[in-house]
Amino acid sequence: MIYLRLFLTFLEIGAFSFGGGYGMISLIRQKVLEQGWLSEEEFLNLIAVSESTPGPIAVNMATFIGSTQAGILGSFCATLGAILPSFIIVLIITALVSNFLKYSGVKAFLGGVRPAIIALIIGTSVTMFASVIFDFKNFESSLVPDFKALAIFFMLRVASLFYRKLRKKSLSAIMMIVFSGVLGIFAYGILP
Repeated sequence: MIYLRLFLTFLEIGAFSFGGGYGMISLIRQKVLEQGWLSEEEFLNLIAVSESTPGPIAVNMATFIGSTQAGILGSFCATLGAILPSFIIVLIITALVSNFLKYSGVKAFLGGVRPAIIALIIGTSVTMFASVIFDFKNFESSLVPDFKALAIFFMLRVASLFYRKLRKKSLSAIMMIVFSGVLGIFAYGILP
């Protein structure tokens, strides 16, 4: 039954992910591709949409994936599965332990988990970069550069650096998304 699979899959992702939504992306990617719910390209598009819509990225991704697989009830089951573990853990911590982070065991555990979270985020970023820019599927595939995607990437990087030099602050994520969307329309919609 698809509703139960969606719920249990996102319950597992929610229970074993640390580091917030970005820490969950690698697990979501793995599970979604294993299940055949989305292709690699659809998943990358989903990240872009989830990042540019209001709300936590992992919740947006769970809702969208559930919706594509089983409609509104599917989106509810996937979203509930993704948020339930965090909700329960925070509820227990809040109810039972007043100064939870003062314990050395908790500090040690979190100290060990942080590098893993960073590694998951970096690994997912590198995989996504290679997939988008070089159409990387696996180690047996040849790397075919997407020159339009490379051009957009470098234009965004130059715009970000120029803005930072000019204004002494970073260009907002919203402006980067809007700018990249305009560049995408131009590169993939107008140019042959």
